[in-house]
Amino acid sequence: QVQLVESGGGLVQAGGSLRLSCAASGSIGRANAMGWYRQAPGKQRELVAQITYGGSTNYGDSVKGRFTISRDNAKNTVYLQMSSLKPEETAVYYCNVDAYDSRGIWGAYWGRGTQVTVSS
Repeated sequence: QVQLVESGGGLVQAGGSLRLSCAASGSIGRANAMGWYRQAPGKQRELVAQITYGGSTNYGDSVKGRFTISRDNAKNTVYLQMSSLKPEETAVYYCNVDAYDSRGIWGAYWGRGTQVTVSS
């Protein structure tokens, strides 16, 4: 079984920065795509950023130029550096990992989410 543990959420003022981390552990073989999604109250979950094992990145249009996703393959950990945060980005941020487990079976895994609150 693969577990994802997120950290780094919290309260920040508009214009501020936060760094989220997500570590995958357990019966994980290799993590392929790793990413972050967010869901605000009453809204659908949306892609924030995604990174492949080789380091190719994809960002949601609203965060381009302000957020940076990175990963440490040796640690099966993905990071999200968020800058110039806006109040409308208040949401629960979820880590998502596509990975092969130790049996070689592919699966998509989600973390429990970490709350990010941006005050105006």
